[in-house]
Amino acid sequence: MNQSKEEFVPFEYSYYDYSDWYSNNAEPTTPPKEVILPCEPTADDSLFNVCILSISLVIMLVLAVLTRKNKLCQGFTRGSSSIFSPTNFLDQTQKKGLVMAMFGLVFSKLAVLVIAPDPLPFSKDTPANIKEYVKIIAIFYYPVLYYPLLVCTTLQHKVAYMFGAVLSFTHFGVLVWQKFDCPKTPEIYKYYTLFASLPQLGCLAYLCVQFPLLFFRASKSEEDLDSSYYSNYVKLLLKKRSPTVSSAATEKPALTERILEIAKSYIYIPEKVFRFPLKLAISSFLTCVTIYHTALLLVILVVPTLHIVRAGIDENIAFLLLGFGIVLSDDRMEVVKIVTFYTWLLEVCYCCATTLSCLVSLIMLTRSMVLHRSNLKGLYKGDIYKIYNSQKTVCPSRPGVVCWMGLTGFQAAIVSLGMAIQTIVFFICFLFLVFLIIIPIFHGRNIIVFEIAGKAWPVWVTLLLVTVLQHVAAKCAFIKKEGDTRDLKNRESLFLLTYLLFLANIVVGLIVAIWRMVITALYNIIHLGRVDISLLHRTAESYDPAFQYYTHSLKVEVSQTHPVMKAFCGLLLDMMVEGGRAGKKIQAAEEENQESRASKATCSRRICCRWQLLYTLVNNPSLLGSRKHFQTLQTSESALNGTPNGSSKRGSKREASSPAAESAQPNDIPENQDKSD
Repeated sequence: MNQSKEEFVPFEYSYYDYSDWYSNNAEPTTPPKEVILPCEPTADDSLFNVCILSISLVIMLVLAVLTRKNKLCQGFTRGSSSIFSPTNFLDQTQKKGLVMAMFGLVFSKLAVLVIAPDPLPFSKDTPANIKEYVKIIAIFYYPVLYYPLLVCTTLQHKVAYMFGAVLSFTHFGVLVWQKFDCPKTPEIYKYYTLFASLPQLGCLAYLCVQFPLLFFRASKSEEDLDSSYYSNYVKLLLKKRSPTVSSAATEKPALTERILEIAKSYIYIPEKVFRFPLKLAISSFLTCVTIYHTALLLVILVVPTLHIVRAGIDENIAFLLLGFGIVLSDDRMEVVKIVTFYTWLLEVCYCCATTLSCLVSLIMLTRSMVLHRSNLKGLYKGDIYKIYNSQKTVCPSRPGVVCWMGLTGFQAAIVSLGMAIQTIVFFICFLFLVFLIIIPIFHGRNIIVFEIAGKAWPVWVTLLLVTVLQHVAAKCAFIKKEGDTRDLKNRESLFLLTYLLFLANIVVGLIVAIWRMVITALYNIIHLGRVDISLLHRTAESYDPAFQYYTHSLKVEVSQTHPVMKAFCGLLLDMMVEGGRAGKKIQAAEEENQESRASKATCSRRICCRWQLLYTLVNNPSLLGSRKHFQTLQTSESALNGTPNGSSKRGSKREASSPAAESAQPNDIPENQDKSD
């Protein structure tokens, strides 16, 4: 058996060998931060804008020729559907979907424009000193860019629908192409521009569907005054309503019924004979788009930053907290876990606050829609005090027109600002709830709030007993009931208790004042995004600019779009136009009336009317002089016992022409006066 001898190798120590140190003290390496480079899509934005502007100009010229509205002033001042007045904002009968999609498209472009590095597609790497001026130019550029689409929606021409389909498919295809090429961008968050472009894609997709449908249907909608909506509204207004009042309606409703009524008041249910004005419909749709963009911006500005902070927490955080005198644990790894958990709770609280802000904004939107309808119906009926605190004239005015023009943009800005403030306030409330109440209860330490409340429990118990004592004494000892009336009793005891509880009521009043301040602040913050109600008192609502915008715009809306007025105007136009609908109805009614005169029923009705007339004249002789055939001068012998004299009737004209009658007339008057006396 062969055995090999192992040779002894002496150990040589190397002062430059750190392999053991690295193997035993290896630190975890953090993944490199993702760097998003600026992306240039294949479909160049500047080239696309130049091409689409040229195509839009050609389309506008073709539409001008087709509609025969080449003169600017003629098409603008007339107010009809032309290339210079494409949308009748005062028409309640038109289809609102296309116009709402156009406004949503322009607003979404503006929302992306706020933080874009290059506001205009023609300028790359815009210098910081002129970026604000370029944004101002872009505010006017993008409405002009999408203006041909708006023209194509309302001209009611097959060629316009065809051009609209071409433009919408072009915008939609190029936008999808650009987002497919560059889904990530370095602005704020890598996917922000992709998420922010979703409303644009939705509006353009809706236009891509609607334009081909309108082209193939080729159905010209009714004009404003020719629509049956106004006549149906008048019919419903004049319809008899059965005065059935149940006994349950007079009784006080139960608690569940009141809760259901409150819930129904926040749900908008469309009515058959009521249509929203176009401006208010656009404002409601833009509110939804604003809620989406604001929530997206609020989340992207904070949540990715919290992710970065949580990923960078290490053992050094223990030394940082120790510098502030905060000791979470003796183990540094446990401190890292606790701080990471608290950072995650911050993110949860912020996401909950943003979600609650979105829900509150949507609920306020539905409530506003219900109140819009109620206010419009009240103004249609002449109920001025439903909105105003004094008598107002519902007619257009200079501030009214200005407010009507800017109401849509005004409401979008207010909703955006209101959501930001609501998110901050709700975030503070969630932090208080989680870090001062929920976590101390689960962990059993840092119960600062409960310690303060525990030390002050005698004060709280005293205030509670004082309040309960006053309520019980007022109900049992100081009020007496006699039938349906109530009066005071035990007045001496009442005066004594009022004096003894004076200082205690001061402390109760302090608690009530703090609670009043909290409730008022929360109410105003929740309703900050609404313009249909004033956040000030009824007497000071004129100082609320948002409410003034709303009320002045309603003046213009009601004065120009009242359904009864438009029904009357449509009836007059039909009567003026030969062969109109109303003219034919009136002519047919007259012919039917003439044919029915010869019928037996009409003759019997006429005979009954004549007998009723004769009976009235017999019992009321003083009415005889008001008749057409007896308006000539008659003597006292013209009527005897209420029966007219036929001979005097035939000879009245001769007697009036003869001089003898003239001489006899003064002598007859005293006789008649004597008889009457």
